[in-house]
Amino acid sequence: MSQFTSRCIGAPHTLEHRVYIEKSDHVISSFHDIPLFFDKGAHILNMIVTVPRWTNATMEISKEEPFNPIKQGIKNGRLLYVRNCFPHHGYIWNYGVFPQTWEDPTVCHPDTQAIGDNDLLDVCEIGDQIGYTGQVKQVKVLGIMALLDEGKTDWKVIVVDVCDPLASKLNDIEDVERHLPGLIFSTNEWFRIYKIPDGKPENSFAFSGEPKNKKYATEIIHECHEAWRGLIAGEHRAENHHSISLRNITHQGSVGFTPITDPVYASLPRDSRQPAAPVVSSMLGHYILLSRCGYVSAVGGQIRQREIDKGVQYLFRVW
Repeated sequence: MSQFTSRCIGAPHTLEHRVYIEKSDHVISSFHDIPLFFDKGAHILNMIVTVPRWTNATMEISKEEPFNPIKQGIKNGRLLYVRNCFPHHGYIWNYGVFPQTWEDPTVCHPDTQAIGDNDLLDVCEIGDQIGYTGQVKQVKVLGIMALLDEGKTDWKVIVVDVCDPLASKLNDIEDVERHLPGLIFSTNEWFRIYKIPDGKPENSFAFSGEPKNKKYATEIIHECHEAWRGLIAGEHRAENHHSISLRNITHQGSVGFTPITDPVYASLPRDSRQPAAPVVSSMLGHYILLSRCGYVSAVGGQIRQREIDKGVQYLFRVW
């Protein structure tokens, strides 16, 4: 049984919805209080699931709010969802983050030639079990991909739940293709195209989109963990961490340490979970990305067109 539980506020698919993570019935910081390493010697890490596989709501750690609850992303006052880009439906893995990691926006990585995205390390967990928002999974690292998102490095770590039936056979990135053929290609494709339905250009990758192995991924994780250690210790000027809340209940002596008697902690909302609110179907849609071909005109729906190196691709909303 997990030592972590969740405290849910309000209804999913609403602006007010939050998921706090608790330990021993006390809210802790999702960012700072959950250890990165579950068993450092055995190379087992803790991962926080923010988005369960096959779902569309863009759930994320709120870096700015005290104790960093999980909330749905918002832009221009509207909740964010990823669209269904055929053949994919929602997120194609359990998506989440590694706690106690930070991609430093003041550091340009020599291999990607881009600064960090000021976020926790993103994680794609490829096991069979569908997770839930706020779940803390124990995972083993397999590899990493380097997405370049609006000019910033946005690492995507590939992992598997240690309890997954395939976990013993998956030990490095080449094992993924051997036992789950096509998943790495689909992961690359998903990240390249998922923003296109919203009118944005295709994303690009460092390393020509090829994943790096476990050894390289582990080095990146340690780099981002060390960056977080500097963050929580107050070694970064405020303008360099963009209003990140450092409040925590475990790191005594850190700039954000907050005793549970503190009024800010005492004012945290009680569990008030409610059934999920309905999702407006137009926020999801189903899209097909096609290269120029003879039957383009036969597919109905909204068409977006953009130039690529070898011609034109079309994105159709078909239902």
